[in-house]
Amino acid sequence: MLSSKASSNCHGQDSLYFLGWQVYEKNPFHEVENPTGIIQMGLAENQLSFDLVESWLRKNPDVMGLKNKDGESVFRDLALFQDYHGMPAFKNELVEYMAKIGGNNVKFDPNNLVLAAGATSANETLIFCLADPGDAILLPTPSYAGFDRDLKWRTGVEIVPIHCSSSNGFRISMFALEEAYERAQKLDFKVKGVLITNPSNPLGTTMTTDELQSLITFAIDKDIHLISDEVFSGTVFDSPSFISIMEAAMDSNLKRNTDVLSRIHIVYSLSKDLGLPGFRVGMIYSNNQTVMSAATKMSSFGLVSSQTQYLLSYMLANKKFTSNYMKRNQKRLKKRKEMLVSGLKKSGINCLKSNAGLFCWVDMRHLLCSNTFEAETDLWKKILCEVGLNISPGSSFHCSQPGWFRVCFANMNQSTLQVALRRIKDFVERSSFNYQQIMASLSRKLISNWVRKLSSADREEQER
Repeated sequence: MLSSKASSNCHGQDSLYFLGWQVYEKNPFHEVENPTGIIQMGLAENQLSFDLVESWLRKNPDVMGLKNKDGESVFRDLALFQDYHGMPAFKNELVEYMAKIGGNNVKFDPNNLVLAAGATSANETLIFCLADPGDAILLPTPSYAGFDRDLKWRTGVEIVPIHCSSSNGFRISMFALEEAYERAQKLDFKVKGVLITNPSNPLGTTMTTDELQSLITFAIDKDIHLISDEVFSGTVFDSPSFISIMEAAMDSNLKRNTDVLSRIHIVYSLSKDLGLPGFRVGMIYSNNQTVMSAATKMSSFGLVSSQTQYLLSYMLANKKFTSNYMKRNQKRLKKRKEMLVSGLKKSGINCLKSNAGLFCWVDMRHLLCSNTFEAETDLWKKILCEVGLNISPGSSFHCSQPGWFRVCFANMNQSTLQVALRRIKDFVERSSFNYQQIMASLSRKLISNWVRKLSSADREEQER
């Protein structure tokens, strides 16, 4: 006999988002060894600026060798370090880096930061701190496909979607927010908070100050928490600039509510900005000391290794490197995104206007055979198995409208993206040709039937 958790199917692993990865892993594309394989476009990973990180590491061999500035080994100290509060030097550099991403408009206190083994661990820990099993978190959709696992699987918390529509670019409206809250109440769920991703995953868009402040006001009015997942904050490559939830909360009118900051929490990670998902560096930032205390205790289940903290504290302390990395990374992301958008446009496919992220939210509704999620799944299967591209269907992001797909562009080199764009162009042209053939055949049948009916009518008239 196993536990109910072990036999539960609410992990989300059966989502098309993860199933696409499984198919890809059986036949991965390689320019030389497997040129007809599947190209992975479902992984939001930043490899465009990895050379900058590698260059820094080559120039700082002592840090890689776990030596201090005097060339002395610190291996013993790091190997024995067990404090789950984290290294002060690393936490100091991390909050400075976060502030730098936001234009230094907010100063973060390292004492209000808890380290976690990636954003997945940070989000789950935060939900454990804020909600009990059966409570609800409101989540704008389309939303990150992994949230079913991160927020719900082990915590037992319910996710209530805030349905956003393409009619306004999938922005969060107050109507949709109130509707979701009322729906949760009708289901007898106790709403404990709203979670947003800013910049949005999968939309690649940032929220405005007005939108953020409306969410804060909503949280105050409903006496609930507001979580801002800002893991893509360093990927903003175009205007408008990134605005952290903490910056929005500094408004004088909002600050009159004395406990406003105690209900606002941030999740951040170095996985997307610096492209270091394997280092498993995430964190929770909160001014709520009760949350900080509980999260610190829970962090024992997902610590960041002392070696990783040591290495990254030196890297982030090099302000010349971080400034250069941010500028060049943003330029590269913008260029690559424009390459994807223009390539898709040549195939008659449009994307939602975006200014951040490692992906585009792509509109393929015109390629569906019907306006249904079944048709979306059929199209996804064709693109995966026949075209050889693993893109993620909107249904796996809980999008309320069929035909939207998330397509990643930063986890491959330029030549691979060009191959992907040629494949999708060929597919669209074949689909268009087949459609025209079907319509021509249908037209011929209709004309033939019409001629036969007309001839029959003429004969009847003559017989009279």
